[in-house]
Amino acid sequence: MTGDIPHAPPRQTTAGTPGRPHGDAAGDDGLDDRVPFLARLEKTDRAALLALGHEMEFAPRGVLLHQSEPSSHVLFVVQGWTKVTAAAANGYEALLALRGPGDIIGESAALTGRTRSATVTALEEVRTVAVQRERFTDFLARSPAVSFALLGLASDRTRAADRRRLEFASMTVKERFATLLLDLTRTHGRRTDDGIELSVPLSKQELAGSVGASREAVQRLLKELRERGVVLTGRRAMVIVRPDVLRRIARAEGAE
Repeated sequence: MTGDIPHAPPRQTTAGTPGRPHGDAAGDDGLDDRVPFLARLEKTDRAALLALGHEMEFAPRGVLLHQSEPSSHVLFVVQGWTKVTAAAANGYEALLALRGPGDIIGESAALTGRTRSATVTALEEVRTVAVQRERFTDFLARSPAVSFALLGLASDRTRAADRRRLEFASMTVKERFATLLLDLTRTHGRRTDDGIELSVPLSKQELAGSVGASREAVQRLLKELRERGVVLTGRRAMVIVRPDVLRRIARAEGAE
């Protein structure tokens, strides 16, 4: 099966400074980490790769891949969104990324032979194509263009992660949290009568992990933002009422 993969679907990116283009400077001829793997391939290569696998569907909150399990296959997301999380030995859990249509999942473990480094969970109904590890690696060996596309994706993701660490190193937790919320409004926000609702259900622990903070710190920040009328929160639901205030916080200019 080939699936209908959009060429550049809206997607999660690493958190960056509001108003700054992601990737290299505007006008860069290269791709960046927002372009999913399947969108980087020629149509014939994409069809041939997906034809190697079989379709798998997951219900919301279903686990696609488990951290620390052996690698037996890779997954290509055809429909729906997932979250990628990793847990430390002390139970601390971090949100690493959101992956959606056109993305590849589990490729690192498949290529290295190591166990999976993260857990991938469906945020909604998700449809994927699963390709066995041996078939996938054999295909890469026969397809230099696809191999280079995968290498480019890995490089783009590494550069984006490095850029995020550099930017976050100069920010306070409050500024990092505001930046994350702004990123989510741009990539996974939908307008409602109350404001911009985030369409991805993330826990306080996952939000905390993505900005390098404790769950308690995020709870305090959310309480402050609620009291100031910046956000509305419910059970794993959040509405951004005043993105302008978040932008001022992210830029360290103060919100008053």
